[in-house]
Amino acid sequence: MKSSPAVSTRSVQDHRNRVEELLRPLTIREIEDVAMAEVLNRLLAREVRAPLDLPVFRNSGMDGYAVRAASVAVTPVRLPLAGVVAAGQAGQTPLPPGAAMKVMTGAPIPPGADCVVPVEDTHGDGNTVTIERGRNAGDFVREPGTDVRAGESLVPAGTLLGPRHIAALAAVGLARLPVFRRVRAAIITTGDELMPAGVPLRPGQIYNSNGIALAAALSANGVEVVSVEHSRDDPAEFTRKLSAATGSADVVFTSGGVSKGDFEVVKEVLSTRGGEFGSVAVQPGGPQGLSVADGVPVLSFPGNPVSTMVSFEVFARPIVRELGGLPPVPGHDVALLDPVRSPAARRQFLRGRLEGEGVRLASGPGSHLVAAMAHADVLIDIPPEVTELAAGSIVRAWEL
Repeated sequence: MKSSPAVSTRSVQDHRNRVEELLRPLTIREIEDVAMAEVLNRLLAREVRAPLDLPVFRNSGMDGYAVRAASVAVTPVRLPLAGVVAAGQAGQTPLPPGAAMKVMTGAPIPPGADCVVPVEDTHGDGNTVTIERGRNAGDFVREPGTDVRAGESLVPAGTLLGPRHIAALAAVGLARLPVFRRVRAAIITTGDELMPAGVPLRPGQIYNSNGIALAAALSANGVEVVSVEHSRDDPAEFTRKLSAATGSADVVFTSGGVSKGDFEVVKEVLSTRGGEFGSVAVQPGGPQGLSVADGVPVLSFPGNPVSTMVSFEVFARPIVRELGGLPPVPGHDVALLDPVRSPAARRQFLRGRLEGEGVRLASGPGSHLVAAMAHADVLIDIPPEVTELAAGSIVRAWEL
């Protein structure tokens, strides 16, 4: 990154482009073997071919009776019951001619049987069974390999693994999978006023929500969070924690200490390393910083809780999802259910709640209204050239 003491006011898109430029080199091509229980939403690194047939053996698709189709060609017919085969049994006892064997769903088809009559089409007394409806050879019989043959492609490389893929991979007995390593992120929050949960607050103190909120946002978007630390407004302490973070992470996120006031510790430390700090034409989240420390990109967000979260959603989420192989967050046009005012020359992201075919404001624009944000499910995107919109106006909404 080129060294610069500050950035002039940028557009949202320009700053987003700079964030993407900074983070795109983090595209991961390292492969790790991961237990099946932990591969959800991971990118499969190599094609997986089936190591065995599915179904593995010839089995019943219904609870019912295994018979020869020729024995039930004319119905009703009464057949002697030659035994019962449950799921999990070997099922190697042959079916005697002119008889029936009771089978459970998934149980092996006994040798000699070629179809299954569902239990609904029968009645019996424990020694015999009366078949009310005939069946053709192959009915309700699952043949080996009709789902997939051993050696066939099961899941291609580059697949973002969802529950349906995991079900198929587990069904062929795989315990671990080769997946691409996830981007690793460290988080540092700053501010003398921030206290951890569970500590009684003194006057002037607030609880630190940004650390745990950013960690949740990153984890939800395919990033592995390796550390969450807090620094007082002390340059030496922040420098130590930054050094530890860059030693374990691919990218560092900070919150607080980037504005124009006193005690802006993040700005103070990273500006000496070529970091760029300035304003983006956005509300909330105007103060932003981009840096590289020890070869590791650092994204610095303002410290107000809503500003931190909106900054992540607007600037970081698109690229971190792309790096993790996750699909883009969908946006859609909806009608405002409330009138809106917006500051001139700033792109405003209001918190909204979808109701029917429209969207209602979930809170005011204040960057401190973190509790109200819990009631929102979208960000309402108001362009910078718009200062006022009436109820019924069409706006773009982005899912949270």
